[in-house]
Amino acid sequence: MVSRVRVWLNRTYAENVFFMDQLRRNPSDRAVEIHATHGDPDSPVLAAADTAELEPEGLSPAGYVEYALDQCARRGIDVFVPRLHQSAIVAHRAEFEAAGTAVLAPPPEAVAVFHDKVIAYEAVQAIGVPVPPWWRVRSAEELIAAVEELEAAGHKACFKPASGAGGVGFRVITRSPFSMVHLNGFPSPYVPLDLVLEALRQAEEPVDWLVMPRLEQPEVSVDCLTGTDNRIRLAVGRTKNGRRRGFTLDEQWLDPARRIAEGFGLHYLSNIQFRMFGDRPVLMDVNTRPAGGLHQLSLCGVNAPWAAVQLALGEDPGEVVPPFLGQDYTVVSGPRPLRPVSLPQQRPEAQAQAQAEPLPAVPVDPVGPVAPAPATAAQALPL
Repeated sequence: MVSRVRVWLNRTYAENVFFMDQLRRNPSDRAVEIHATHGDPDSPVLAAADTAELEPEGLSPAGYVEYALDQCARRGIDVFVPRLHQSAIVAHRAEFEAAGTAVLAPPPEAVAVFHDKVIAYEAVQAIGVPVPPWWRVRSAEELIAAVEELEAAGHKACFKPASGAGGVGFRVITRSPFSMVHLNGFPSPYVPLDLVLEALRQAEEPVDWLVMPRLEQPEVSVDCLTGTDNRIRLAVGRTKNGRRRGFTLDEQWLDPARRIAEGFGLHYLSNIQFRMFGDRPVLMDVNTRPAGGLHQLSLCGVNAPWAAVQLALGEDPGEVVPPFLGQDYTVVSGPRPLRPVSLPQQRPEAQAQAQAEPLPAVPVDPVGPVAPAPATAAQALPL
């Protein structure tokens, strides 16, 4: 009898409830039990898991590694999918392996390269992957110089943190003064240059930003699955152009993604993002973790989370080729259950005591949505 697989996802994105759904609906019909931890008691991943706990706050990276090792030993974890403190965890991979846990993440050298976007851009340029022009900026004067050079070339300037995930901190520079235009309608990523400069000059510490031209659509995120032999098992591009989403196997996107994933040893699941600069694709970002939208590949008949777990267990799935490319789709919001609230929110002392205890397991619908949903509590629907 084949034993069940115990998988742990630590403090991760809400979208990964669908990652969990796919693990349970794996094509091998293997029993999977999922453990989840998070700092937010209302994270839907806690309710979707078979067992769940609140994570302790304030741990250093080293302290978190000790906490993680204890979780793996107590819970009998076979495969650990780390997001929080990924760098520290992969540096201790041997200790997790000694505890019987495979860490589903790249080696520390690969994680380090892509933690800093400047180092990443320099590294991928060296293997021939095109990147946009960029400036590292730490002061108001450096920002002005970068913006003026970009504008002189006819580009809109934007900036984002040199290290960070997702679109956190991304802004587009505008010369328009702050006015009611910025207060009407929905919030916008556009920020007036004079306000940014004032904020920089008043800041107590220097920033660490990457300034570059605003890149054009389409945006293509290539989801990759790479073995520890540095050989790609899966590469599929997910396209985004406004509301419309789709899939591509066009080599103009897949070839540079393969070169990065194989060249830098991005073992297991990674996500490599491109946009257009002029008439050619350039690298935008590299994530050394599963993308929040990875489950969308199910619309192409692919279960990437399970293939990755197989790899981590030493069961090579071989080359994973989509049997078809799903039709274009969009994303819409939908409900997702949360764990029951056992104590009133207005009683912080009682709540703190409750949060120190493991969360009860919450029953999960074994079927789930017919089409797993991109984004928090969202479903992919055809256009």
